[in-house]
Amino acid sequence: MKLSVVILNYNVHYFLEQCIRSVQKAIENWDAEIIVIDNDSKDDSCLMVKTLFPNVVLIENKENVGFSKANNQAVAIAKGDYVCILNPDTAVSKDTFRQAIEYSESIKNIGALGVYLMDGTGNFLPESKRNLPTPKVSLMKLSGFTKKYYAKHVSETSHGEVEVLVGAFMLLKRSIYNQVGGFDEDYFMYGEDIDLSYKITQAGYKNHYLGSVTVLHYKGESTKKDDAYFERFYGAMQIFYRKHFNKNFLLESSVSAGVALAKAKSKITSDKKAKSVPKLERNYFFTENIELLEKLSASTATVFQMASKNVHSQIILQNSLLVFDAEYISYEEIFQLMKQLKGHNNLFRIRPPGCNFIIGSDQSDEKGGVVVF
Repeated sequence: MKLSVVILNYNVHYFLEQCIRSVQKAIENWDAEIIVIDNDSKDDSCLMVKTLFPNVVLIENKENVGFSKANNQAVAIAKGDYVCILNPDTAVSKDTFRQAIEYSESIKNIGALGVYLMDGTGNFLPESKRNLPTPKVSLMKLSGFTKKYYAKHVSETSHGEVEVLVGAFMLLKRSIYNQVGGFDEDYFMYGEDIDLSYKITQAGYKNHYLGSVTVLHYKGESTKKDDAYFERFYGAMQIFYRKHFNKNFLLESSVSAGVALAKAKSKITSDKKAKSVPKLERNYFFTENIELLEKLSASTATVFQMASKNVHSQIILQNSLLVFDAEYISYEEIFQLMKQLKGHNNLFRIRPPGCNFIIGSDQSDEKGGVVVF
């Protein structure tokens, strides 16, 4: 088998459904499998997978065992030469895995591969490619100075070697994953992708970033910058330094002070920062399905105008809610439009193929929204 796509889920039923549907399209006619591992979700995610996707391999944990342990469980039963660790709040285009594997097979001594991750507003996520977070770099990040934290020597749309990738999308040979011991289970949340990236480079491989492949990653609640986030980030960095750097009192004190500073700065920023909600003037539904448009309009009490794929070249789209029907317009085309139309006070939603809901996120650090119709 060529590829095993591993998706760890925790209470994101609708995001998971979109993710699986997009992955299924991407692995059509492939010798590939999808493995979903669920960390004791309470939102009927498992029932949905069993009902809608009987060919998906499902592992149901009876407790939340964390990111590292759950992914290791899934990879342990994977059959693919390659494994792709994929977040459930993502969507891929039809050619994502083909392009990623072709690139991987063209690079000698490659370790893991990451891609261009875009959030629900059409903006690039800089954590797609990072430098090794040395104690100094991490302290600077906690203090708000992120210049050296992200790998800016490789441009967003280019490709090349980077030290650290993000666990939302990480493709690598299963043999390498097993060689380095997979994700370190001392990490529950945060830091495990940094640790795995580092172990891969320590084993003599080179991690790479491929900016020509875009994956939608809503991110969501798990990245909300509250006190709990900073504590988890600090805890993960403590584990990382104890394992890979010489532990000393000065390091512990410095990073601890950085966490305290970050918390204080976050509170001040959040108090001052008022979230601007665009004043929407129009609502467009990119679809050919009139019945679907009428159903969405009726259930949301909103007037939607039907739009074609090339309408953006004919009129200026701004201050608008743009809903994309993924049965009419491909994910690759959706991603391109989101990039082109961002920054004009537009909001984006997707209706996954065959689904009775639209899904999206207007803030990369907040939980996304779902409207069922």
